[in-house]
Amino acid sequence: MQRKLNVAIIGVVGVPARYGGLETMAHHFVLNLADQYNITVYNSTKKYEAKERTPEWNGAKIVYLPFSANGAQSVIYDITAMLHAIFRNDVLVVLGVSGCLILPLLKLLFRSKKILVNIDGLEWRRPKWGKFAKWYLKLAESLSIKHADRIIADNDGIKDYVHEVYGRPQADMIAYGGDHAQSAEILPEDRIKYPFLNSKYAVKACRIEPENNLEMILEGFSRFSDLSIVILGNWVDSAFGRGLREKYGKYEHIYMLDFIRDRRVLDMLRSNAYVYVHGHSAGGTNPSLVEAMNLRLPTIAFDCIFNRASTENEALFFNTSDQLLSLLQNLTDEQREEIGERLQAIAQRRYTWKAISNQYAQSIEAAMGHAQVEATPVHA
Repeated sequence: MQRKLNVAIIGVVGVPARYGGLETMAHHFVLNLADQYNITVYNSTKKYEAKERTPEWNGAKIVYLPFSANGAQSVIYDITAMLHAIFRNDVLVVLGVSGCLILPLLKLLFRSKKILVNIDGLEWRRPKWGKFAKWYLKLAESLSIKHADRIIADNDGIKDYVHEVYGRPQADMIAYGGDHAQSAEILPEDRIKYPFLNSKYAVKACRIEPENNLEMILEGFSRFSDLSIVILGNWVDSAFGRGLREKYGKYEHIYMLDFIRDRRVLDMLRSNAYVYVHGHSAGGTNPSLVEAMNLRLPTIAFDCIFNRASTENEALFFNTSDQLLSLLQNLTDEQREEIGERLQAIAQRRYTWKAISNQYAQSIEAAMGHAQVEATPVHA
């Protein structure tokens, strides 16, 4: 009987998930594959208080490191985790490229150990990074693609980029699941707390960063008062967010809410929306988009290769505030229903956590030489 592989997950804040898409992926990786593998997840003590730090979660071993998983400390966090994990595991699943500067050395010294890297979009393109950070992230990306045993791309656009720029044809296309997002009824107390629930509204949930085209979206809605817009995000964390709040907070139909961690409330606000507006432009497949698709939300998305690939061109697309305004003015109920149905069908075919976890397992087995199966979902 073949022994269970020891698999480490590196590069996330931790599990159980409480932060973003990669954390949710790690969360469901454990839930779906803990019977198949001996899993270790590296958690940041910055987000888990001492009383919360259990040594095990749903069958996975948890190792805590005293660094932040984001920002400049993510480099130290990821490298420390990789150095610790390489001695104890057969496979390292690295989510993001921050620590991949060390990859050439690890592959030189530990040839039998397999390393999978999810490059998590084109991080170096994000406007928030300065010149040095962009240079470093581009270097880390190139080293990960050159030295990892398997590269995971979360979007067909990213997979094509890996091939066209680096000449590597075998990136595994593995997106994110969205079926953890569930429809939730509006309770009487919800209508009191969130008065916009009593009329039609659009919704968006994101980090408040320039590449998410928030100013373009807000400008479009500032000229369209027939529909409220509710945007959930970390407005107070940056001068950019605070500036947008000051500029657009005067409009009565624009609601700029702090991000909500309560899953029921978040699902309630999204699942009852009239339309979902998606402005992301710099990454690959975005978790909030596939969650909206799973919720059968008609979607108006920023026009870029990643969003077109994720939605199979079935959303409506804009790249200016004028185009967004025109789409809002001409959107019919019949069109909304048709778009929502088509997007939900795509989500049920491509973006379930069971399917995503199985694709990661296929990629791990292929790296180990146990199977020669590329983890690519069916698009037909």
